[in-house]
Amino acid sequence: MGARQPIINEINITPLTDIFLVLLIIMMVVAPMLDYPGLNLSVPSMGADADTTEEPKTVNVIITQSDAFFINGEEVELTQITGLVRKFAKDKPDGVVIQANPEASHNAMTQVMDAAQRAGITKMAVVSYEGDSGGE
Repeated sequence: MGARQPIINEINITPLTDIFLVLLIIMMVVAPMLDYPGLNLSVPSMGADADTTEEPKTVNVIITQSDAFFINGEEVELTQITGLVRKFAKDKPDGVVIQANPEASHNAMTQVMDAAQRAGITKMAVVSYEGDSGGE
């Protein structure tokens, strides 16, 4: 028989590189076309021209440093937030104001935002809250 060809011990990465480049080009073309549904967050206006005579009709949810939730001064469980926000939103149509302590976890805030969204709320605002509990 003929001479044996040596076994190639090296990995040829050229096809792998070609695949990654094609995938990168596809992602670059498709990414601008994607439309992500998001929340419409509004920042309350606190300027000199802000009308302070009318009290806003919002549902206030307070998140404390220990991730406890308060609505109207009463501590509530996370599972109750959707129902309570839906109930209070009938009388307060201006949306939800989430007052979060800066030391509260981001998970707690996103859970409240998800609960409000499930309750049908489209207007939300997030503000910093320095208090220890919702009873203040």
